Amino acid sequence: MTEKGELLYEGKAKKLYKTSDEGVLWVAYQDQATALNGARKEQIAGKGELNNQITSLIFEKLNQAGFETHFIKMLSKTEQLNREVEIIPLEVVLRNVAAGSFSKRLGINEGEVLPEPIVEFYYKDDALDDPFINDEHVRFLNLATEIEIEYLKKETRRINDFLKAMWAELDLTLIDFKLEFGRLPDGQIILADEISPDTSRLWAADGSHMDKDVFRRNLGDLISVYEKVLEKLEAAK
Repeated sequence: MTEKGELLYEGKAKKLYKTSDEGVLWVAYQDQATALNGARKEQIAGKGELNNQITSLIFEKLNQAGFETHFIKMLSKTEQLNREVEIIPLEVVLRNVAAGSFSKRLGINEGEVLPEPIVEFYYKDDALDDPFINDEHVRFLNLATEIEIEYLKKETRRINDFLKAMWAELDLTLIDFKLEFGRLPDGQIILADEISPDTSRLWAADGSHMDKDVFRRNLGDLISVYEKVLEKLEAAK
């Protein structure tokens, strides 16, 4: 039986622990909500368990569909087991519809459907405020090779096709989302981190936000929104 060991890392939303199994991490989700790259922080009771359960259900579906991910299994409402990876310090963002910083940066109205999905890279560095970077920056910073960059883009687009269809069946539109990837000891790149309303923009048919924009923009009660998302996923199991 896998046993939890020492704390390895504590981030904005999760704590990572060693385990008694080589190459396996114990992940505990926390109740903290952040916006503006951590400039705004609040404790919201119940948020951690909702994100953990939502992420677990989505990763189970991805695993079943043949995607390579770090997810092993959910342990409790707030905990899960993951394969240990070396996280690539890149946020890979895919946009299907103009929204958020994309709209502000390019002066495009929110809600405009993009002719084709756009993949963006952001350098994961809190001190630099996670800047937007291009392929050449990624290579210059030695974050990934040209072959790895192409793989990240291709895999993100494949995951987008899967997630768009999954959310559409639940009457939600996938506006955009952020992925993180990591390397196994043999160098293989697999999907890591989480997929939840914290890392995705989801809009209902009436245009209402079903994601962390509810917190970012003070649009209502975050917990009730996340509960609705979880209910939809559980009903589709």
